[in-house]
Amino acid sequence: MSTTYETGLITGASAGLGEEFASQLAQRLDRLILVARRGDRLQELAEDLRARYRIEVLVIAADLSQSAERERVFQEVSQHGWRVDVLVNNAGLGDYGEFRSSQWERNEAMLRVNIEALTHLSHLFLPVMMASEGGAIVNVSSLASTLPIPDFAVYAASKAYVSSFSEALRLEVREHGIDVLAVCPGPVKTEFGSIAARVEGGPGMPGGRKNFYVSRQQVVAESLAALEAGRARVYPGWKVSLAAAGISLLPLAALRLIMGSRPRRQQLLE
Repeated sequence: MSTTYETGLITGASAGLGEEFASQLAQRLDRLILVARRGDRLQELAEDLRARYRIEVLVIAADLSQSAERERVFQEVSQHGWRVDVLVNNAGLGDYGEFRSSQWERNEAMLRVNIEALTHLSHLFLPVMMASEGGAIVNVSSLASTLPIPDFAVYAASKAYVSSFSEALRLEVREHGIDVLAVCPGPVKTEFGSIAARVEGGPGMPGGRKNFYVSRQQVVAESLAALEAGRARVYPGWKVSLAAAGISLLPLAALRLIMGSRPRRQQLLE
């Protein structure tokens, strides 16, 4: 990367986009901090990255839905003597189905991880970046942030927060040499989609998504290129980028009409 960064922290690093961010940043940075709930998978990834790239890797197993755990992550990094200058807020939860029949525990965890954890970790590590007048925060949002999506009501709303927060934070900290990037991918083939669907023995999410699939390698590569170019937001994949541009031109009434005619989970099950 043209900007000199040394240490990156990636949340949700045990799989999917988080694992890919770790792999691609390991080729650019001197140190990585991997954070996720599954410590065993983090250790496996850390060993692989150390062997391939001769990079220092710190593993922290933590449940980011808990405020105390997020504080512990910050304390462990501080005690280790590392200064985070690239924070990748990738950890996220999703769900698929009607809000009325959803489990509140799942919704609560989604809000805590998608919104609280991302905001809290940014609040914890930002002063460190400001003290050194440089750094970057990469917040993984979604194309869903641009739409009110039935059956994805809480998830889409949580990602709308991420995109809005990223834009405002970027304006606040740019004079301190800190970049903030919102990554807004469309469908990506990871564990996330299958977990979010939570349909046992039934169909998954609407099949039209497959036309917009982008590999996780491309999502991360385009995200890092956008970060290096100083962009505020990126929609990886030309189809997704084109869809985002089209959505931005539509009035809310048109979006309501389109979303109202979208195949619903209940329809798929019937």
